[in-house]
Amino acid sequence: MVELKTDTSIDAMYDAGQVVARALTAVRKAAAVGVSLLELDELAHDVLREAGASSPFLGYRPSFAPVPFPATLITSVNDAIVHGVPTRYRLRDGDLLSLDFGAELGGWVGDSALSLVVGTPRPADLRLIETAGRALAAGIEAAVVGNRIGDIAHAIGSVCRAAGYGIPDGFGGHGVGRRMHEDPSVPNEGRPGRGLPLRHGMVLAIEPMLIAGGTDAYYAAPDGWTLRTSDGSRAAHSEHTVAITDNGPRILTARETP
Repeated sequence: MVELKTDTSIDAMYDAGQVVARALTAVRKAAAVGVSLLELDELAHDVLREAGASSPFLGYRPSFAPVPFPATLITSVNDAIVHGVPTRYRLRDGDLLSLDFGAELGGWVGDSALSLVVGTPRPADLRLIETAGRALAAGIEAAVVGNRIGDIAHAIGSVCRAAGYGIPDGFGGHGVGRRMHEDPSVPNEGRPGRGLPLRHGMVLAIEPMLIAGGTDAYYAAPDGWTLRTSDGSRAAHSEHTVAITDNGPRILTARETP
């Protein structure tokens, strides 16, 4: 069942979303050659503590997971698409790093993700990340009252496919509210004019995931969490929590431009 949020609740979700934005901004600035993924996770955790917020990721265990997620920050490196677990791995020059982070504040959740290159970038990685950003922007532009979920999915998928990238099958966005994952699901590919109508008060996590090699295939790493591209190509992830309003989409996790 889809819960429609009141304007007051959306304002409260914005507060949670801004904790997420601050954390991702801090981690992005700290992500440098030689820094470990665990150090980045601790930095993100510090932002939560300072804000009096908690993590919806830490201890989360969906049906597919062999163990609860052990961190507050998702760190997916190079061929990791999503759900990368922070480890002692130290970032190397040219690594493509995707960061996904959530915060719960006052009973409401915010969720957002971004991708970046550590050190010296490869042009192909910059194109991949830029396309992920354009796909997210297209999905948000379609997130208006009167459209349907399929319009968001079609907008995202069209950008990804036109650039020759793959889209991991079965993974996409979702509703957000009191819980990190709520109805409805928001696919990253679909047919326009299909699916649930968008209404004022719906809040969605819109999150394109792109595979550089063009395949849609992936596999689960031995940790049971990290999803990696089957062809070994790199991946990018971009996400915002967005409220559907009569005045247009409102990005609740908007952050400063680097």
